[in-house]
Amino acid sequence: MKNLVVNPWNLEGFDMKRPIVIAGPCSAETEKQTLRTAHQLVEKGVKLFRAGIWKPRTRPGAFEGVGTAGLPWLQKVKKETGMFVGTEVASAQHVFEALKYGVDILWVGARTTANPFAVQEIADALRGIDMPVLIKNPVNPDIDLWIGAIERISNAGITQLAAIHRGFSMYSQTEYRNHPQWMIPMELRRRIPQLPIITDPSHITGRRSMIREVSQQAMDLNFDGLIIETHCNPDEAWSDAKQQISPDELKHLLDGLTYRNATINVPRTQLDDLRLRIDDIDNQLIQLLSERMKISGQIGNYKKENNITILQSRRYNEIIRDRNEKAEKKGLNIDFVSRVFETIHEESVLIQSLIMNETETKREGSQR
Repeated sequence: MKNLVVNPWNLEGFDMKRPIVIAGPCSAETEKQTLRTAHQLVEKGVKLFRAGIWKPRTRPGAFEGVGTAGLPWLQKVKKETGMFVGTEVASAQHVFEALKYGVDILWVGARTTANPFAVQEIADALRGIDMPVLIKNPVNPDIDLWIGAIERISNAGITQLAAIHRGFSMYSQTEYRNHPQWMIPMELRRRIPQLPIITDPSHITGRRSMIREVSQQAMDLNFDGLIIETHCNPDEAWSDAKQQISPDELKHLLDGLTYRNATINVPRTQLDDLRLRIDDIDNQLIQLLSERMKISGQIGNYKKENNITILQSRRYNEIIRDRNEKAEKKGLNIDFVSRVFETIHEESVLIQSLIMNETETKREGSQR
């Protein structure tokens, strides 16, 4: 994927210097609200304006956007403020309508990214038109599905690409609306280092009180920008009011962030020493995991010989409870430790399952 062609956005006068900031309301509700928000944002130095025209909602009955009727409002934003405008598209028809009204930036939403057929339809509609196209991560934590959507858009000839990290749905309740799972966009950066990554703290948090925290973490990870839902009157927004902030709050947030250097311009002796210690500990962890999985295999053989089920819920609950208590005493994050041991347990169950079914698989093979 390192050979994926990614070029700077061809927006006249726009500098892609980090951080890229895209701001505007979740939804374009009325012409007055759209223009008012845009004028307040341009006064704060924002150059990229976002507004949802078509809003794919999880359940029917929620506000799903004004549709094509809102596109002339984006035209007015461009004319009156000089900002570039962007919106989400979920079909070829959306693409055609947006292009007809001079929209500068398009993005593919999380629900659409999860559907390869829908992404391909959008890619085909964009073929021959190289413009900035941003691809949000799919709703579920599937990096290959995310990369697949990026590849489909790239294969249509689009080179002005970027990814939007908007968090992932989880089966359990967390403090986030969509858990950031930072390792996934970090892995995307490793696989496609030339691809800009823009974090969406509004959708990750679902509440304005946490937007700054997530924005700072994105900057600390050297991601390229932020897309933040901003409304002239957030409390009265027709959709996702709790995660929108005012233009004044946006300016205060951006001014308060710390933007660190990606390159190291100081002597590295101490840093190199610390990294060597990390490498040594990681090697020890790998050795210990190898030994643990061998023991899991021995347990699998014992269960098989004695006709015992793989899953022993009582034992598993004891492990989680005991490890969490020990982790807490060591000052570790309990959620982190729980996820680690959940993953280890899943691998142990897989190993034991393979052992349990080994004889049956061989028997089936001999009968063919």
